[in-house]
Amino acid sequence: MARSTQSEKVHRSDEIKHARNRSRVRALRTAVGKVVSASTPDEKLVAVREAQSLADKAGRRRVIHPNKASRIKSRLAKTAEQKG
Repeated sequence: MARSTQSEKVHRSDEIKHARNRSRVRALRTAVGKVVSASTPDEKLVAVREAQSLADKAGRRRVIHPNKASRIKSRLAKTAEQKG
């Protein structure tokens, strides 16, 4: 429980940031899922570009670790090459 007014404010802002970050992570995971479920090579290519963009943004904003963003992008590229 927050004891001071400043710690209450920090707690409120942390909740807002937490919700925003969760939204960004869910959007990234959804985009990765769309790559996996894409049926045609053209759809897969568009989905890979979108997912890589979201991974870059999440890594830049430190929502996920930048190395994790890089790893996601690498695996998506590999998947697109194999099946696309």
